[in-house]
Amino acid sequence: MGDLERLSSAKYVLVTTYRKNGTAVPTPVWSVVHEGKLAIWTVTDSWKVKRIRNNPQVTVAECTMRGEPTSEAVPGTARVLDDQGASRVRGLINRKYGLAGMAVSWGSVLRRGKSGTVGIEISLDPTS
Repeated sequence: MGDLERLSSAKYVLVTTYRKNGTAVPTPVWSVVHEGKLAIWTVTDSWKVKRIRNNPQVTVAECTMRGEPTSEAVPGTARVLDDQGASRVRGLINRKYGLAGMAVSWGSVLRRGKSGTVGIEISLDPTS
C-alpha cells in the first residue's frame, strides 16, 4: 500500500505546518483523497492556512484523535483550494466520515458560511 492510500484510509492524520521561524506545528485532521492527492478541510482564517500560504512544505503522518503520531511522517507540498475545490473536499469528508462528518460540515457552514472553510490539497513528495 502506498503512502497516499495508507494516509487517506487513516481516520486522522497529523499535518505539520511550519511557522516563519521554522517551528513545527502539528495538527490532527480528517483527510480524504481528492484528485489523486491527500486533502483536508479547515477554517479559512486558521493559523494552519496562514502558515501554508507562507510556506507550503508540510509533513503528514497517521495519528490518533489526540495527535499522537502512529506512523512515520511523509513530506509534501500543500495548496489552498478555491471555493469549488473546498466544496468537493467537504463532500468527500461527509462521505468518508458519515454522520459525524455531515454534522461538523453542516455546523461549520451555519456558523461561518461556505466561504468560512477551505480545502487544502497535499501533494506527497514522489520519493515517499
